[in-house]
Amino acid sequence: MKVSGFAIARNVVRADYPIEEALLSISSLCDEIIVAVGNSEDGTRNKIESLTIPHLKIIDTVWDDSLREGGRVLADETNKALSQVATDSDWCFYIQADECVHEEDLPLIKKAMLQYLDVKEVDGFLFQYQHFYGSYDYLGDSRRWYRKEIRIIRNNKNIKSWKDAQGFRTLDDQKLKVIEIPARIFHYGWVKHPKEQQQKQVQFHRLWHDDQYMEQKVANKTEFDYSGIDSLVLYNGTHPKVIQERIKRINWKFDYDVSRKNFNLKTGFLYWFEKIFGVRLGEYKNYKIIR
Repeated sequence: MKVSGFAIARNVVRADYPIEEALLSISSLCDEIIVAVGNSEDGTRNKIESLTIPHLKIIDTVWDDSLREGGRVLADETNKALSQVATDSDWCFYIQADECVHEEDLPLIKKAMLQYLDVKEVDGFLFQYQHFYGSYDYLGDSRRWYRKEIRIIRNNKNIKSWKDAQGFRTLDDQKLKVIEIPARIFHYGWVKHPKEQQQKQVQFHRLWHDDQYMEQKVANKTEFDYSGIDSLVLYNGTHPKVIQERIKRINWKFDYDVSRKNFNLKTGFLYWFEKIFGVRLGEYKNYKIIR
């Protein structure tokens, strides 16, 4: 079995993305890792070049900044990386620059890839998401956070990154048939110093909105305000080993009263229904679970 990892990166230094930790977290499962490094102004390429990760390959790309509708440029860049994986790879492991896999889950991921290696009906694997917010101690637990997404796909030229690169579909926009596995993706995109989080917001919203929106809503702030969240819970588990040094370097304070819920009547009802019955009503699913 051969596995290719792939990722994209642009201006990840400026917004303090944990790109090194992300790539390291999947490196032991991968025979190669392709990183599409976009045109950056903050030394991102030098950062990626400096990483001592085996079989890491860089491809240089130029982002089409006119693709602001729905974050389409993210899928465009992801597809560039995907197109460069080895033709003889069986599986392709996608990791975003602010995601990590826990080392405890690596054996079960490998087992699933081996088990379904020759089951061509299976297009990929569905992971469980944990979205950290404000610090490494809190998890977002409301409906604003997606619970599951595809992160491993079969090396099939009929599969593409879709919309804003959150997930994948076939070239004719059909949902992939996937196996759900208990492996977790630790999403750290909302864990940064408020200044760096604001820089990330500027970079992110440029992929979605025009200059007028940016000027009115985003560009005039220097620090991100974490207080506007609807619901958080305390996290009592462990973090991946690759992120431990970053956790030790945390240089800001974030505390939150987890008993405080900021919902309207509808979202409050849906939130508590999910908590009581374990069902998310009307959940959007960009995949078809087959087992």
